[in-house]
Amino acid sequence: REPVSGQSGKGSGEMGRHLPFFFELEDWTMVAEKEDIEDESLPIDCPVLVTERLVMRPPHPDDIPELAELANNRRLADMLGRMPHPYGEREARSFVETSSDRTASGCTYAVSLAANGAFIGCAGLHARSAGLELGYWIGEPYWGRGYATEAAHALVDLAFRATAIDRLHVSCRVINSASRRVIHKCGFQYFGQGMLDSIAAGRVPTERYTLDRSTWVSLRSWGQV
Repeated sequence: REPVSGQSGKGSGEMGRHLPFFFELEDWTMVAEKEDIEDESLPIDCPVLVTERLVMRPPHPDDIPELAELANNRRLADMLGRMPHPYGEREARSFVETSSDRTASGCTYAVSLAANGAFIGCAGLHARSAGLELGYWIGEPYWGRGYATEAAHALVDLAFRATAIDRLHVSCRVINSASRRVIHKCGFQYFGQGMLDSIAAGRVPTERYTLDRSTWVSLRSWGQV
């Protein structure tokens, strides 16, 4: 089975260890610097999201042991931008603490199973200079069950319902066919290629995708997402 993860953004090194690591750090404009932004047009209240099988809520300290166990996976880290490897409880604790900072635009969610509350991964929306971007990762024991698609659908709906954006972005490594399938199932269209400075994998090529509001509305009305 292949890693299920989708990403967004740019940067690497020690600073990246303290940022939401499910977001890719892609150089969208092929320039040397690109910073996260606070866009006043993209405020999101970040409500708890409940789907058929998942509960998506803020990360909390009780997640740290499971987060450290699932994230300490080279196959996963190689597909992401800001996930270091190895990954331990120190990194997990830093992530949980950073995720509670609501000064930046966007939402960071812990993805848990509705049936038993088990932590299975992370997902979120984040404001970048290119616009609002979707990111997600699911731990390897839970791959192949459709959880990434279910979480991504919930976040796509949140992005268009809770903000005035016209377009949502997402990207994945060119070798990550599992994430590409998730992206396609959410209605995203291929936009181009870029480069990712991954903490674990180095500089690697990525595919970029976008979903515009009119397409999302059409897919919702057709019952296809």
